Amino acid sequence: MSEKDDGKVRLDKWLWAARFFKTRALAKAAIEGGKVHCKGERCKPSKEPKVGEELVIRAGFDERTVVIRALSAVRRGAPEAQQLYEETAESQARREKAAAMRKAGALGVETDGRPSKKQRRALQRFRSDAQ
Repeated sequence: MSEKDDGKVRLDKWLWAARFFKTRALAKAAIEGGKVHCKGERCKPSKEPKVGEELVIRAGFDERTVVIRALSAVRRGAPEAQQLYEETAESQARREKAAAMRKAGALGVETDGRPSKKQRRALQRFRSDAQ
């Protein structure tokens, strides 16, 4: 499925072609921000991915672990893009569980905002009494 003559493609271009990011610039920013790991280490946008390598990609709340199945530098339709990689079963289960927890509202604590001056003083008294 490689579109280049020698089969080499940049990682940011592959992530864009595999439809993980809407633009190549977003893919590059994610890589530089440490949201994409290859073999447990951060990588550079110019890295050349190889078939069989495992990538960990964080985007929003989701973290995906995918194995590269094919290389492509051309962005095509979603069905073709999904043939470029295979998500691991553990990754799918983890994402589904996290989505269910988010839907149930188990993630995060709801507050009314910043504490008032009276509430802040009460918190400070509570913390100093606990020590």
